[in-house]
Amino acid sequence: MSRQKKGFIMQITIIIFIAVFVYWFIVWQNNSIITTSLTYSSEKIPEELSGLRILHVSDLHNKKSFGKEGSDLPDKIKEASPDIIVITGDLIDYHRANVNIAMDFIQSIIMVAPVYYVPGNHEAISGVYPELSSLLKKAGVTVLDFESVHLKKDGAQITLAGADDITFIDKKRGESSQTAFEQNLSDLRAGAEGFTILLSHRPEYFDLYVQQGFDLVFSGHAHGGQVRLPLIGGIYAPSQGLFPKYTAGMYKKDGAAMVVSRGLGNSEFPFRVFNRPEIITLTLLSK
Repeated sequence: MSRQKKGFIMQITIIIFIAVFVYWFIVWQNNSIITTSLTYSSEKIPEELSGLRILHVSDLHNKKSFGKEGSDLPDKIKEASPDIIVITGDLIDYHRANVNIAMDFIQSIIMVAPVYYVPGNHEAISGVYPELSSLLKKAGVTVLDFESVHLKKDGAQITLAGADDITFIDKKRGESSQTAFEQNLSDLRAGAEGFTILLSHRPEYFDLYVQQGFDLVFSGHAHGGQVRLPLIGGIYAPSQGLFPKYTAGMYKKDGAAMVVSRGLGNSEFPFRVFNRPEIITLTLLSK
């Protein structure tokens, strides 16, 4: 065999190896779920509720399965042993608004812990939210459409509130959607008591959540910035654009905190890079 032919075969072999590695890497990045564990402490949290374990899910986008058997997500949720589960929107994707896929996921976790849910922009755009909301309630999920509930233990309580995505809000009486959204948040906070957790799909409104007096916020929407780079973080997020400010982890300001999930599925851009699907467990601690 000539040296030229050997060199050609070597080049083809290297190209095939690189292609196989890239394919494996992308599959792994988009299907291997990571569980991120956080804690949050505050003097406002009653001692009776210290240790409450919250599991945060966001942005499933109708993704059917993770792992070889498709059971990785519910299995990881069960392994986390949460006291409650919170979902911050985009269970479905408006490009493929399949309510059945969303409900299959809900049925797989509804017996693990009480589930609380707020919708995202994809529910608003999809046109199927009324059906989805009805099915969620029938399954036992607490849907918080600008509503709140009390989490109680041994006579102590904290408030869990939920906001609809701003996409749901129509312009009324000349007011902008932003103005109406702010008013709804204000009304929601006014009706809350004590330490108050807010579920709201969009992290870019963190300053507003702080101004309104919410203590702890759970959000998603940013997809972790889709592609994450060392020392830089996320590259692009919906509604925040290039090099977004809020993409993953915990952010703090003026005594309040916001937890942003990298989410689970994809939508407009079909791949995650250095940005594996994520669920978050957060444990509340009383100072």
